[in-house]
Amino acid sequence: MYPPKELPNAKILIAVKTYPRPTPSYEEIVCTAGLLESGQWVRIYPIPFRDLPYDQQFKKFNWIQLDLIKSESDFRKESYRPKQMFDEEIKTLEHVGTKNEWLERKRLILNEVFSSMDNLISLAYSEEKSLAILKPLDIIGFEIEEEKEREWKKKYKDRLAQMKLFEPSEKREIIKKLPYKYYYRFTTEDNKPRRLRILDWEIGALFWNCLKQTEGDEIAANQLVQQKYFEEFITKRDVYLFLGTTYQHHKKKVQNPFTIIGVFAPPQTSQISMQF
Repeated sequence: MYPPKELPNAKILIAVKTYPRPTPSYEEIVCTAGLLESGQWVRIYPIPFRDLPYDQQFKKFNWIQLDLIKSESDFRKESYRPKQMFDEEIKTLEHVGTKNEWLERKRLILNEVFSSMDNLISLAYSEEKSLAILKPLDIIGFEIEEEKEREWKKKYKDRLAQMKLFEPSEKREIIKKLPYKYYYRFTTEDNKPRRLRILDWEIGALFWNCLKQTEGDEIAANQLVQQKYFEEFITKRDVYLFLGTTYQHHKKKVQNPFTIIGVFAPPQTSQISMQF
């Protein structure tokens, strides 16, 4: 049974923040998801993250607190919105760190882990799941694909320009569009090869940092991105994938409505006695 229509003072452990994107309706939005204290997933949308006051700009693995209400425009049962929309105050609480080989993070995150993509897709179309964590059987590739268009669509820029007429001149600029798409290829227990796009904010931030490090050399920057997400993660990390459906693909019942909205990669360790 899922939470009720309203969740006053909901406390959520943030596990997912996707790369910001502009929209005509909300200017710029970050898709955010996390776990309630009960362990149930919630998607919080919309959150204009970069417009929030500094003390409300939470990090991944922060507990936050705010009033939530079920989204009337989204059939996915995990989808909620701030009750007061853009006037909602978000309280940033404690941060769950990485002490003891990420022990506390793993205790909180790894309560329900899927090992079959087929099983997860079936649950999505029975409207049981649109957010989940998946343990791949094998990650067999990391692919980089250049975007056909390197700039946001004109309507997004026009919307931003229109809004700036009524905003202070120091208003921050629209976030740069990532010029590349990133994908994992992997298998799960159903033994079918999968290819899903990674939409996590962290991979976007990593590209821009690597581009600065390589003095604008995009090929070298992407080599560093691949080195981290494929070589380092595969050899030194225990990789799990945060998956979420996209609204349109889920509604249209495409073959696989999921994307990778985050990567959870604690260090590989010796066997630790843990009860999930």
